[in-house]
Amino acid sequence: MAVKLLFLYPIDALLIFAVLTPAIGWLSHQLGIRLRELFATLGFVVAGSALYLIAADYWALDTPTQVVVDPFTPPLGACLIIDRLAIFMSAVFIGLGLLVSVYSARYMEHDESVSLYYALLLAMVGGMVGVAFAGDFFTLFVFWELMAISSYVLVAFRKHLWEPVEAGFKYLIMSAAGTGMILFAFSMLYGVAGTLNFAYLSQAMSNGALVGQGWVMVALALLIAGFGVKAAIVPLHTWLPDAHPAAPSPISAMLSGVVIKTGVLALIRTLFLIFSPTYGFNWSWLILGFAILTMTVGNLMALVQDDIKRLLAFSSVAQIGYIVFAIGIAGYALSYGLSRTIAALALGAALLHVLNHALMKGLLFLCAGSFLHASGTRSLSKLSGIAHKMPASGVILFIAGLAISGIPLFNGFISELLIVISAFMAQLPLLAFAMLLNVLLGFGYYLRMIRVIVWQEPLPELAEVKESPVSMVAPMALMALLCIVIGIYPYPFVDVVVSVAQTLLSPSAFVASLTA
Repeated sequence: MAVKLLFLYPIDALLIFAVLTPAIGWLSHQLGIRLRELFATLGFVVAGSALYLIAADYWALDTPTQVVVDPFTPPLGACLIIDRLAIFMSAVFIGLGLLVSVYSARYMEHDESVSLYYALLLAMVGGMVGVAFAGDFFTLFVFWELMAISSYVLVAFRKHLWEPVEAGFKYLIMSAAGTGMILFAFSMLYGVAGTLNFAYLSQAMSNGALVGQGWVMVALALLIAGFGVKAAIVPLHTWLPDAHPAAPSPISAMLSGVVIKTGVLALIRTLFLIFSPTYGFNWSWLILGFAILTMTVGNLMALVQDDIKRLLAFSSVAQIGYIVFAIGIAGYALSYGLSRTIAALALGAALLHVLNHALMKGLLFLCAGSFLHASGTRSLSKLSGIAHKMPASGVILFIAGLAISGIPLFNGFISELLIVISAFMAQLPLLAFAMLLNVLLGFGYYLRMIRVIVWQEPLPELAEVKESPVSMVAPMALMALLCIVIGIYPYPFVDVVVSVAQTLLSPSAFVASLTA
């Protein structure tokens, strides 16, 4: 099914508010009131409301809807697609963006060019939502670059300091290399199939004639590597441990919570729609190998960190390993003729962990920002006992730390358990035990972090430290509450992600609905 629209309202809202924010910032400065903060937050509210209306109309459909601009229609024209994956991922992007916008009002109040900060934040989320709804690689690339360029500037936002500039430049160089690989892959696919449209590319791959063809397999490898840079898959992760500590803490929450998930989203689209195992492509062992390497390196490096934000950055690498591991299990189940239920469970678990990690790690970075805002240090040893001075932030950190450690009754336990169960169901016990070992490693350094910050006596240097403002604590408290709610009552969330996964495992239905 196709509808003729000019863009989609969630994307429209985010981009329009991004363009107008500098003018509102000037007006805010003239009047001496916080208009720009309210305006940016309103932009996320409007985008979220528009997404809700789209979900109400299209979620129940089993097949995607194509959004085209007449007369530039596929297979050559650019388009957007509305499906469950796009709606789900966009909800995660906009939701975290809204909470970060509220948090930033007080956190960023002493920085210069705050209007630019909010404009870039809106543009970055607009780019991510555009990637989610992209129906072809050309459209995906345009929004991908919008997201990437905005995130480069946000990492280096405090340009008067050397660390953010260096980290932003490193992020730019590595991401540009990934982008080059992606563009080269696009050119190969266009040469082979004559289109960059997802549905028509999938149709071209479905007859089996292109499976194993040299240029096609090179394109697949380049796409995995290119998207893997943004997703921070080892060994393509080295920009992330520098970028996260250097960026303002709200942006660290966005980078770890959702920006790296855009790479995961692109991988899911590529691997299950175009290079589907149902067509004969078997990439599962490659993805599983990268997953085990990624989670192991991330956890081992996090064990030895004293900088709290660097510790959380390496933990994000490990958590991406868990998500990629689940993607690999789903591909393995399809490639070796196992039950489709196993594939749906594994891919659903990956998507649930995308949501859970956005909440848990976004929350941990906001907690770290709260401590940094109050004390001026990122050193874990110098934050010893700070929770005694900041009890609300300390309790929230305790909840987030338990959740991401995989403790029962918290959301991280649910998705990690589903991933391990799917690995056992797929008859991959050694890999399942490897993940369990990594979960234990993660629990080790999070237990150390909790012990230092929450349980130890406060240092004399922290005597004047006070709790963060309500506008910073409130979004953190809401995220902590969601971590508990999903952990105690996961069934609606599991149903949602499994329904998304099931639509992704039927590329033939996707193709039939968009090429008819």
